[in-house]
Amino acid sequence: MEEKQLSELVSSKLASINYNLVSLNVSRNSGSLQVSIVVDRVAPINMEDIVEVTNVLSTYFDEIDPFEAAYNLDISSLGAEKPLKVEELDKYVGSYVNVHVNNPIEGENIFEGTLKEVNDNSILVTKRIKTRSKDVEVVKSNILKIRLAIKF
Repeated sequence: MEEKQLSELVSSKLASINYNLVSLNVSRNSGSLQVSIVVDRVAPINMEDIVEVTNVLSTYFDEIDPFEAAYNLDISSLGAEKPLKVEELDKYVGSYVNVHVNNPIEGENIFEGTLKEVNDNSILVTKRIKTRSKDVEVVKSNILKIRLAIKF
């Protein structure tokens, strides 16, 4: 089965259990077939979720039999600090984020805080400065990259 066709089938199967396919790669390492799949969703993904996805896809592969030989299946996620797409930020309101901007805002190019609001052209991030909170408005076109962050 071609990798493109397999990607479409896997994407559809993942959607049925509320996951998105980020990437699928089929390769040969020392003669054995390696199938590496990266999944994502808005909610955090833990090890139990990876086990669930592995079981669902393993069973599905047994049904559709896409490979001529035995294979190793490797499922992973984008991680706790996954990159976010600007066009999907409304799904992450309330999340703690790390923002890199092209043009400095009040002298800063990088800051972290809670994504408080998402509008058509900008976002509002509440960052902590010692014991106080400050809202920072960032124009979407000024965002170089944005990712989830771990709050310490």
